[in-house]
Amino acid sequence: MIKLKQKVYGILFERNDNMKFYEKDKIIELLKREIVPALGCTEPIAVALASAKAKEILNAFPDTIEILVSGNILKNGMGVGIPGTDMTGLSIAAALGAIGGRSEEGLEVLKYISEKDIKLAKEFVKSEKVSVSLKSKCEKLYIECICRKDDEYSKVIIRREHSNIEYIEHNGDIVCNNTEKLDNLIQKKDNEVELSIEKIYDFATSVDVSEVKFILEGMRLNKAIAEEGLSKEYGLQVGKKIIENIHKGILSNDIMTHAMALTAAASDARMAGCMMPVMSNSGSGNQGITVMLPVVAVGERLNVSEEKLIRALVISNLVAIHIKHHLGKLSALCGCVIAAGGASSGITYILGGDVQNISYAIKNMVGNISGMICDGAKIGCALKVSTGASAAVQSALLAIDGIEVSHMEGIIDRDIENTIINLANIGVEGMGETDKLILDIMLNKS
Repeated sequence: MIKLKQKVYGILFERNDNMKFYEKDKIIELLKREIVPALGCTEPIAVALASAKAKEILNAFPDTIEILVSGNILKNGMGVGIPGTDMTGLSIAAALGAIGGRSEEGLEVLKYISEKDIKLAKEFVKSEKVSVSLKSKCEKLYIECICRKDDEYSKVIIRREHSNIEYIEHNGDIVCNNTEKLDNLIQKKDNEVELSIEKIYDFATSVDVSEVKFILEGMRLNKAIAEEGLSKEYGLQVGKKIIENIHKGILSNDIMTHAMALTAAASDARMAGCMMPVMSNSGSGNQGITVMLPVVAVGERLNVSEEKLIRALVISNLVAIHIKHHLGKLSALCGCVIAAGGASSGITYILGGDVQNISYAIKNMVGNISGMICDGAKIGCALKVSTGASAAVQSALLAIDGIEVSHMEGIIDRDIENTIINLANIGVEGMGETDKLILDIMLNKS
């Protein structure tokens, strides 16, 4: 028996020639680390987290709050609803974080805000005590918050991960500095062997289902906010209108429209500021919604077993994590494309597909909606989420019949891993100027 050892995301796995993982608890840790609850859009929520921590370090309510962010954080914070308010933007997020936020709650930092907190935050913003500026030459995910009270100040920096508080300073004294440690960790990760679609499939189909049953909590959270979105008039009402048009006889009540409605409704509610958490994936709530709900929708309609659904959700989430590892947390490419690729993989598994069929599904997704840009987090994201859900079902149905976009076409390669790398290269290397142009347009619209 040949045994090989390799590192994946900082995790040591041991496998034999049949690709069986023996240290399954480590990949489960990866899932638990990347799939976490989040209340509100993760970019403004990360700003709220920074301001909450800065206020705690200052040990007083600040006179002013100064926020400096990367272009991608600014882009994703301009137009999205902040939970519990009728406002959008990073200023209100920062004010809410300082007034009622609890940093120990991570991406659920605003979980316990009250109506009084919201009122005070609105007054604080109205009095122009919060400033938001663009930070040049920094990570794509960078947030710096400075709270001032009389002659005292505190500074908090979040970098690379939405909940990673990397640096804390109080009146010139460095309280915490994990910059060098994080840089070394990231460099170490970058030199390690990555997951693959084959390894993901092998893990998901062989792991004891009781060890990954926690993933059902993500289904519960995301389905709950979807039902909220279907019952009320949130945002563009994309999901709600799909259901209404089914009732009118304009649309058919099939698997695809069910997946579109459920997924879009969750995004409708979330992006409009609904005070309900979602289970995120790789730091994105919409990605968590898109990676799970199309799979849930298909599983419901086909009445699959709980075990089958759990394994499908493991596949869908890990595929999204794997692709996102190449692409990075924030990009000019819409994250729902990545998540929908994961969803299509999970749907393919539900339909009886093997690892080859799953590879076909991902190639079909890359050949379809890979060019969708991210022009900021906003209520309109529900439209893109709906498109992703539709494409996920369509790609899976083709893949199950052995149909794939040919390697002779576009950015598709014979090898699925090279196809994923090609997609990531477009997002990372090819769309830097696109990202800048998108932000410039957003900042200078009349």
